[in-house]
Formats: sequence, structure tokens, C-alpha cells
Amino acid sequence: MTNYTDRHGVSHPLPAPEAEAQVRADDRSHVFHSWSAQALIDPLPVAAGEGSTFWDYQGNAYLDFSSQLVNLNLGHQHPDLVAAIQQQAGRLATIQPSIANDVRGELARLIAEVAPEGLEKVFFTNGGAEANEYAVRMARQFTGRRKVLSMYRSYHGSTSTAISLTGDPRRWANDTVDSGAVRFFGPYLYRSPFHAETPEQEAERALAHLEQTIQLEGPQTIAAIIIETVVGTNGVLVPPPGYLQGVRELCDRYGIVYIADEVMVGFGRLGEWFGIDAFDARPDLITFAKGVNSGYVPLGGVVISDRIASAFDTMPFAGGLTYSGHPLACAAGVATFEVFRRDGILERVRDLGARIVEPTVRSWAEKHPSVGDVRGLGLFWAVELVRDQETREPLVPFNAAGADAAPMGAFAAAAKKAGVWPFTHFNRTHIAPPLVISEDELVRGLGVLDDALSVADEVAAR
Repeated sequence: MTNYTDRHGVSHPLPAPEAEAQVRADDRSHVFHSWSAQALIDPLPVAAGEGSTFWDYQGNAYLDFSSQLVNLNLGHQHPDLVAAIQQQAGRLATIQPSIANDVRGELARLIAEVAPEGLEKVFFTNGGAEANEYAVRMARQFTGRRKVLSMYRSYHGSTSTAISLTGDPRRWANDTVDSGAVRFFGPYLYRSPFHAETPEQEAERALAHLEQTIQLEGPQTIAAIIIETVVGTNGVLVPPPGYLQGVRELCDRYGIVYIADEVMVGFGRLGEWFGIDAFDARPDLITFAKGVNSGYVPLGGVVISDRIASAFDTMPFAGGLTYSGHPLACAAGVATFEVFRRDGILERVRDLGARIVEPTVRSWAEKHPSVGDVRGLGLFWAVELVRDQETREPLVPFNAAGADAAPMGAFAAAAKKAGVWPFTHFNRTHIAPPLVISEDELVRGLGVLDDALSVADEVAAR
């Protein structure tokens, strides 16, 4: 029997390697996977995980540099989260959302305490897509308007309204679900749609474009603007100084609800409780999921400003979910707050991001001809790969698939072979390890990506 060694040096047995065959057979015969052509995939069976690492049935270890789907902020099998779920299951496994529950109320209070001033109520959902669905529903009921503006480079979830608001190609097959969705260009200095040359120009011109969109669509028809505080899957696009404050001003000017989608960057990813804290702007609604309890039990929600919450004091809110604020999920959320505060998670994220990640990835732009741009905050960074640093031609085309995507596939394969599981999307690799990653693991993982970039360099040299 194969063993694996955890971060404390303790050896644990893995399931027998022959068990992998049954896992593969069941998966291939009966599991229908998301975003995939079913006959063209071969999912890796995973046997165990601990901290920043997971193991396959053969005992191969992978340093998880994507935190799975950028949700495993406290890593695999965190003992405090596991214990909280076990204890809650032994006491009260579930209760309907219309009944008051201690861990649900405690988690809502903890979230409100770290949210920007004036956001005191929390509506719980089962994940990030639902959080965005319900935030939009609140904005529409509150304003009596229908349209919602979102960026082209964005992802807000795969449910009906959320996928319509999404700006990347995953929207294309679902584009007619919500006719109130309107898209605009957000700031992206490296490939500026506004021909800007400085962050200040990008912010100014992007805000002018957004205001023009508002005026042309009719301010009186627009319920909300939804923006990922830092655009996640579509590029780790950090907003330039003043941009989000400008969005807040436009929303105030035209009576529009500002929704901050923090599903990916909330709860420590940027070194803040909420990413919006790094930009000094106050939204009306904040959506969250993922890092609130590292996805140990599905949980998401909407933090609601006082002025919107008060509108529903005597007017019923038309929405609800059977598992809203599930006690097992909330217990893991309460434990998450305890771990963050006890272990100084926010402080270590800021430190590791500034001291280790940023100087390392910025050095790659000088070392590797395939590196066009690097950007990020905390433990959330993107490395954009190009064929030519001067022309900025992407290493692979937008929405590349099959042979067109082969260079990124080769890069990912090289990283995995060396024991790092990377996050790749189009022509980028993202750095988003668990926030509990050790400094040694972080340095080792960055070193593996550094070596794997030689594969991309070979393509750039052709």
C-alpha cells in the first residue's frame, strides 16, 4: 500500500492503487462533467489532500497552486474546519432557514463586523452563482429597474442571470437567458481598449466609457452595475487607482446599485477580509462564497447595505433557498474566522505576496521572452504569456481549444510533472495557492512554474 507524508512528517496510507480503476470506471460511466466534451476528458482520481497538497492513487503529490477553483483558502483538510463540521453534525445537522440558528446568526454577525460600514445584513446562498443571482434580484426589486451592467471580461456564475452577465465565452451558449444584461469594457491597461498609456488614463477613460454606456442605455432603466473587485478567471485584472471610487460616484449620480462580486477575492485572497477594502470604495451589495469556509460545505451569500435591507422591512423579499445558511456550512465559516484571526492569515497573505510572489513573478518578465505582463495582489497573480513581447500577441488565441491551445497545455503538463497543479486560462497562468501555504512550498511552487515557462519560451522563439 502506498503512503503519503503530511506537512507534519506523519505517514498515512493511501487507498490501494487498484482502487483507482474503480474510481475511473464510475466517473467515466456515470459522472457528467461541467464545461467539458465528455468523451475528450480524463479526470485525475485524487485519493487524499492535506494543507497545500493533494495526492493521486499512485502516491504522486501535487502542490495545489490553484486552491482547486480558488476556493480552498485554508487548504485541504484543515483540522479546525473538519472538527467544526463534525461537532455541528453531532449537535444539529440541519434546520430550515426560517428558523433562527446559532451558527447561522453568528457567522452573519462576523461577516457584518468585517464588511464596510453600513452593510449589516447577510442573505445566505449555497454558492457564488446564487449569490449573484440574488444580489441582482435585490437590486431589481429595490430600484424597480431591469437592466444590469457587467464587464466583458468577467465571470459571475453559470445559473441563468449570472451566466448572462458573464463576459467570457462561457456565456455564448446561454446568451439569451436574461435580456436585461448589458456589457461594457472594464480597465485592462496591458491591452487597453481606450489606448491608455498610464493607470490614471485607463481609469479616467474607462469611467468615461462606463458613463457613456449608462447614458446610452438610459439611467432610469439600469438597476445595477456588477463588477468583480479584481477580475478573477479572466485575468486577475486589478483596477487602476480611482476606478472603483469612480464607479461608486456614477452609481450615486444615477441611482444605480453597485454590486461587488467578491466570490473569488473575498476572505483573504488579496490580504483583506473583502477585496474592496484595498480600494476604498463602498458597494451597496457584496457577494461572497468560496473562501468564506473554503468550500468544505457549499456556502455563499450577499452582504446587504442598510438602505437596501430597510426597503424589505415591510415589503417581502421574493426569494429563498431550502439550504440557505446551512448549519454545517456556517459552522465551517465560524471556524474560518477563528483560524484567520488566530493565525494572522491576512497579514501573512500580504507579506508573502509582497515579499515572495511579486518580486519573483516580476523577474520572470526579464527572464522569459514568453512573459508579457504580470499583475496581482496578495496571493492572487496572473502571468500573461505572449509570442512576442513587443506585439503582445497572445501565446494562444482567445478562447483557444484543441491544437490551438497546445502551448498552454504543454506548460501545464510540465508543471504537473514536476508536482505543481497550475491554474491556466487562455494565455495565462494564475498563482492562487491556499493562504496557509508555507513559505518553502510557495518558493518551490514558483520555481516549478519558472522552469515550466521554458516550454512557453520555446513557442515564443519560433
